Amino acid sequence: MAKHPPDPEIEVPSAVDTESYPDSAAVAPSETPPNNRLSRRSFLSHLGAAGLAVAAPPVLASTSTPVAPPPVASEEGLTEGTIAINLRVNGQSHALQLDPRTTLLDCLRENLALSGTKKGCDHGQCGACTVHVNGRRVNSCLSFAVMHRNDEITTIEGIGQPDHLHPMQVAFIEHDGYQCGYCTSGQIMSAVAVLKENVGPTDADVKQAMYGNICRCGAYSNIVAAVQQVRHSS
Repeated sequence: MAKHPPDPEIEVPSAVDTESYPDSAAVAPSETPPNNRLSRRSFLSHLGAAGLAVAAPPVLASTSTPVAPPPVASEEGLTEGTIAINLRVNGQSHALQLDPRTTLLDCLRENLALSGTKKGCDHGQCGACTVHVNGRRVNSCLSFAVMHRNDEITTIEGIGQPDHLHPMQVAFIEHDGYQCGYCTSGQIMSAVAVLKENVGPTDADVKQAMYGNICRCGAYSNIVAAVQQVRHSS
């Protein structure tokens, strides 16, 4: 049988000197390499392929892993004891830092400089602090500001301005529905709410609807006349 030339890629180990290393005779490799022995080229090819597999990004894993949501903005920089809150007042949004115990009344007057809302008894008994929350009248001294994050708040400043008065403000002026004027803003806010409420037609009905607003000057008859004028005209 013809002999093929040796494969240059296969390393054939040289003979072992059994005199210098007597124990090596038992472990010396045979002259013929085993059939499953890899050549240097094959070994390097497999090694390179393994390296690429390790370095390659896990494509399937990355597509199946859900993307983490963006981090939520922290409330860093807040004064100790305060919370961040957004209030919408008279159609405008206001970003505030408040003590959570702050009443809506104090927030309007002290933090937003809307001094038209008055602090009378501070116990919900006089109505001087009346504002509208989502169209309904509320005693702002009895409500915490943090309770109204998603509400639409309206104060007397949002009802009308000197150059564009609400009809109820005009009627209060015509009928002299105020004397000292301290309760007037709360009276007007309640009167405007009465226009949208199911209130009977008589003066007694109006008095009953406005009973939560106290006028220390006693201008009740004038106030009722102003409310009735706007109700009849509308």
